[in-house]
Amino acid sequence: MRRMVGRGPSAPVTRLAVGLAALVSTLPAAASAAAEGTAPPATRDPAVVTEWMRVAADTIDAEVDGTPPDRMFWEAYAATAMYNAVTGIEGRYVPYRWREHGPRKASSAAAAAAAAHRLLSHYFPAADAELDAAYTATLARIPDGRAEQEGAAFGRRAADHFVALRAHDGRGDSVSFDKPPVPGIWRPTPPTFGPFSNAWLGRMRPLLLHSPDMFRPGPPPPTTSAPYARDLNEVKAYGARDSTVRTPEQTDTARFFTELDIPAALGDQAVRRQLDIAGTARLYAAVHAAQADGVIAAWDAKLHYGTWRPVTAIHLADQDGNPATEPDPGWEPLLPTPAHPDYLSGHAATAGALTGTLTKLLGDDRIDFTVRSVRGGSTRHYEHAADYDRDVIDARVFAGIHTRTADTVGNRVGHRIADWALTRYFVPVERR
Repeated sequence: MRRMVGRGPSAPVTRLAVGLAALVSTLPAAASAAAEGTAPPATRDPAVVTEWMRVAADTIDAEVDGTPPDRMFWEAYAATAMYNAVTGIEGRYVPYRWREHGPRKASSAAAAAAAAHRLLSHYFPAADAELDAAYTATLARIPDGRAEQEGAAFGRRAADHFVALRAHDGRGDSVSFDKPPVPGIWRPTPPTFGPFSNAWLGRMRPLLLHSPDMFRPGPPPPTTSAPYARDLNEVKAYGARDSTVRTPEQTDTARFFTELDIPAALGDQAVRRQLDIAGTARLYAAVHAAQADGVIAAWDAKLHYGTWRPVTAIHLADQDGNPATEPDPGWEPLLPTPAHPDYLSGHAATAGALTGTLTKLLGDDRIDFTVRSVRGGSTRHYEHAADYDRDVIDARVFAGIHTRTADTVGNRVGHRIADWALTRYFVPVERR
């Protein structure tokens, strides 16, 4: 039985077909074979994984009426299903919670496409026409025959297994936030004063961790403390909509990190590092699964501690018991405040999960990472993980929507998730 998660009709079929064709035309035939000056065989083309992560991102964007945090786990689902489909045939890495193996001569490219197609069709049946068109376009580049047929069959099995694994995982469950709105505790924020959004994320079953609270940090500074006042006064000065101390570069940083095209950035990594299809599938699955658990860990802390956002804290600073803070009832942040508590920052947690995963996979912090801002359209390059983490942490302060403590601790939690997960999942197969 398919479960539909979406809103309204899908975008026209031609939009995805044209976008897919454009992507294919710009992707080099990345793989270890590229180092030798030859393209990988179509049956094992790593570009298929990147193409289908783009299809997944476009489908999620069209079908899910939500914010980037609650869309993130859908990308993790698609990436992990493809990882199982590919590694079950290629045999280079340990599959995710699966012991099945496909025929060695099967097409791992067909398996990846079939797994993504099957999984996305299951969760988003309203997008079937677009997904079918994309799937047909992929298979048209893979030679017909037994390898293609066996690969596609195995990919569908991989998707079905993953869907079964994630049954009753807490998606969309009714989860309430029942802390009274006393000083220091979250309450709906202007301008919309919406309820706590997607509280269920904090109770969702993680993909990698044992439980949402596995890496729950200690509490944030109490409202009467000096660190609290330092945090609040910083965001009050730098995060104000009409700030006189925030520089144009800092404003650009705040806006840049509202939403990023991580699938495209990982595709760029795979091509430039000449990863084969197994390495490409592993890269996507490891990053997206760690980021999804970063969101879950952040929302667990939001539910547990429930700290108020800067806009509320600044408006009501006369109630926090701290002589080093002063109220400003007219204060507004640079960017709209999301409808959930301050501590922990989901953006910072997922950034730590991203850079932590890349660092573990690459062996050092020189991530050489190029990423585009979806909202702004500009692109940034980060040579080192620490520089990326720094900008994400600063961005939420400059935007006026998070305290620095919520960002730095969130980023640390993301790194802890990556460090723990990458020693247990997506690991190379031991050779005997």
